[in-house]
Amino acid sequence: MKVCVIGLGYIGLPTAALLANRGYDVHGVDIVQDVVDTINQGKIHIVEPDLDTFVHAAVNSGKLKADTKPTKADIFIIAVPTPFHKSGYDIPTPNIDYVISATKSIAPYVKEGNIVILESTSPVGTTEKVAEVLQENGVNTDNVYIAHCPERVLPGKIMTELVENDRIVGGINKKSTKKTAEFYRSFVTGEVLETDSKTAELCKLTENSFRDVNIAFANELSIICDKYGIDVWELRELANRHPRVNILYPGVGVGGHCIAVDPWFIVSDNKDEAKLIKTARVVNNYKTEWVIEKIKNEALKFEMENKKKPKIACMGLAFKPDIDDLRESPALYITRRLINENLDILPVEPNIEKFDEFRIIDYTNAIHNADIIVFLVAHKEFKNLEIDKNKKVLDFCGVLK
Repeated sequence: MKVCVIGLGYIGLPTAALLANRGYDVHGVDIVQDVVDTINQGKIHIVEPDLDTFVHAAVNSGKLKADTKPTKADIFIIAVPTPFHKSGYDIPTPNIDYVISATKSIAPYVKEGNIVILESTSPVGTTEKVAEVLQENGVNTDNVYIAHCPERVLPGKIMTELVENDRIVGGINKKSTKKTAEFYRSFVTGEVLETDSKTAELCKLTENSFRDVNIAFANELSIICDKYGIDVWELRELANRHPRVNILYPGVGVGGHCIAVDPWFIVSDNKDEAKLIKTARVVNNYKTEWVIEKIKNEALKFEMENKKKPKIACMGLAFKPDIDDLRESPALYITRRLINENLDILPVEPNIEKFDEFRIIDYTNAIHNADIIVFLVAHKEFKNLEIDKNKKVLDFCGVLK
């Protein structure tokens, strides 16, 4: 069978490479020519453990080819971004333009008996919208199987979790659900759970909203602990000794394409109902601003005492430890804000060699030259570092604990 994957990013490329290595003929599509050229050379444009091996093997076997345009296939997988519309409102609204565009691009190639799968995280009702767009573009969808199967993988473990995690498949009708579920059972060892498309869409949003709410609780606690002069890491450890308490780690906010984004997909359509979910988003965004003020206050204190501006090492730019993913990263946002306020910043990110916006500093040099060391991301390289006791250290991610 032939699979056409639209979007070769953090989900689309691993999915395409995995399917190609499982024997499917895969035609990958991306609108960026450099991405297409890189993949056709058997290389990757993103950092993800084991992905390079999968892509190299798939391309060399002839099972994976990339292009800027779709082609005929038995199965179409849409894995494109779903960002926000830019607006002046306090609640961002989801932007499904890429999904609509991808759907229109495959319409000329979709025929009876094909499966069309939306993997992109989407607002409730988007899968039904895909069916409508196909119909509007001349596709008779009576015998086309259309379903949503949201990805639920963790960056850094994508190639493993694509196979091992349970998957949820929700079709626009029962026959679409069953047909699409059969496809996923051909390569997923986890359980494939069947439902309808709206439930599958809301389930993915619910999972990440749940995590966002729990992180907000931890972040709010960290602010309260700072007010009282209490070590939040000790408090967390003690509280978690309760058999039914499991407080998460606080940090500098919430990043990534999922947890920082998906709750707004619920809130935007449920402004009066999703009060707790919205509050969690506000708390986590506020934590980032709170961190910025703490750093600025420490810099001002240093300048008053030493009659010079401090060099500040911002340790980590990614949205979570040990990856290179900068999407919605609060650490990157903090670093940008401090640079824009004319502070002397030494940006550190051990998982990125080059960055167009500013020069990345080696973490050992940054620690040596900095007057203030700010830990924003708990990368493994930052653990067990020897730091001069005379330097001021702000540990917002618990890496020194």
